[in-house]
Amino acid sequence: MAEINSFKLVGTEYKTYVPCVKKIPFCKKLKGKPIISAIILAVIIFGCVFAEKVGNHNPTEFYLQNLNTAPNSEFYFGTDSLGRDIFSMIWYGGRVSIAIGLMSMVIISVIGITYGCISGVSGEKVDAIMMRTAEIGNSIPSILLVILIMSVMGEENIFKISFVIGISGWFALARIVRSEVRQIRNSDYVLSAKTMGVGFFSIMIFHLIPNFVSSIMFVIVSSISSSIAMESTLSFLGLGLPVDVISWGSMLSLANKALLLNTWWVIIIPGLFLMVTLNCITNIGSFFRKETNRKHSNL
Repeated sequence: MAEINSFKLVGTEYKTYVPCVKKIPFCKKLKGKPIISAIILAVIIFGCVFAEKVGNHNPTEFYLQNLNTAPNSEFYFGTDSLGRDIFSMIWYGGRVSIAIGLMSMVIISVIGITYGCISGVSGEKVDAIMMRTAEIGNSIPSILLVILIMSVMGEENIFKISFVIGISGWFALARIVRSEVRQIRNSDYVLSAKTMGVGFFSIMIFHLIPNFVSSIMFVIVSSISSSIAMESTLSFLGLGLPVDVISWGSMLSLANKALLLNTWWVIIIPGLFLMVTLNCITNIGSFFRKETNRKHSNL
């Protein structure tokens, strides 16, 4: 029922109806949000951050008396062909893989957003040249481009892998940013900032990015999962991190030997953690895309 407020004016009674504010149940607020994915991803990240506390063995130590041991009460996820504890390796390796995903995402975001903004505010000729360059780069398969760049960089490490993945994966983001900037570059607030002599990077940070950041969140979040997958692919092919650096990809590089020895846990468990992590990140990215599409449809 609505609350009724009444008052009198010169002998006449007037009634004002004030509708009650309906409280939205908490469960409805969470409807459609990737809660399960966020919780699972948070648990995995927490385990990786506190790997020293979670792991019960030294991940780099070779327990030669327990080669290819199946999961048991001492080695929860078993051991590999070198006698290393897979349970501890999962958390330490996840820390490396997720760190590569995050660093690559930062590089992709910085290059893609800056390049897209410059192209978006430039003239027709400069914009055409910059976009054709991005389209050519985007047409080259990422794995080939990464291998080509890595072949001239020498010994790989976490930072080099992240850098290579980052500089080879920004093309799609730049094209989206350029499209968004072209739509808002003639807005009053952008023109006013230019008139007052505000520099390009200040305009980009304070006027352009806040107006299209929601539109690119899906690409930014998805770049984390694609970077982790790329690192795993490179390590699986023997082109990634050195053997002494543990990651989910380097753990999967033992798949061929595990198949011959019928040690399924060496393949299944790291692959399951990798698949679940990538799926959770993808679900969160899809949520951002749906929210952006919903907001645009309501305009």
